[in-house]
Amino acid sequence: MSEITVWGRKSSVNVQLVLWALDEMSRPYQRHDAGFIYGVVDTDEFRAMNPNGRVPVLIDGDAPPVFESAAILRYLASQYGDESFWPSAAVARAQVDKWAEWAKWNFGHAFIMTTFWKLVRTSADKIDHDTVRSALAAVEEILALADAKLATSTYLANDEFTLADIAFGYCLYRYYDIDVVRRDLPHLRRYYELLCRRPAYRKNIMVSYDELRA
Repeated sequence: MSEITVWGRKSSVNVQLVLWALDEMSRPYQRHDAGFIYGVVDTDEFRAMNPNGRVPVLIDGDAPPVFESAAILRYLASQYGDESFWPSAAVARAQVDKWAEWAKWNFGHAFIMTTFWKLVRTSADKIDHDTVRSALAAVEEILALADAKLATSTYLANDEFTLADIAFGYCLYRYYDIDVVRRDLPHLRRYYELLCRRPAYRKNIMVSYDELRA
């Protein structure tokens, strides 16, 4: 079994989704803190792995480094995921992949950049609450699409836990944890509570992000 090494701080959502995937697939790994207050990313050694100077980076044995969390997730799914998590048939796999791609960008990226950072990385006296409410409303329009989909399936893509659930669920903990008035999305809430029962989710996603606060 090849040794997997991950570079990235545990408070990074993009690192968290990689760690969550690894634990779901029961793949042992070593992790090294990097990025934000931990530095490392500006060293020549790190830039040789990822010239962008961003986390996460994953190395699997003797294979070349992989960066970009979505690429890492697909790599791990292809190497170690079972048929239900990441189907081998192109048509079935695309049904999972389309929801993974949709979730990672339309919800994950948008929520972190427009809402989460505006609350957590901004000092309390400088928060523009009108802007945050407007951003949250836009994010929840996206989440309403997921809520409608989850009315007809147990998980996001279908009734099995798949790569799409990691690409979507990795930001839901922060969505439900921040101090805002949330829209009533009952199927999404049911889904989130289902994720919260997964040990790998609790270990890697439901963790403190206090070090990120302004």
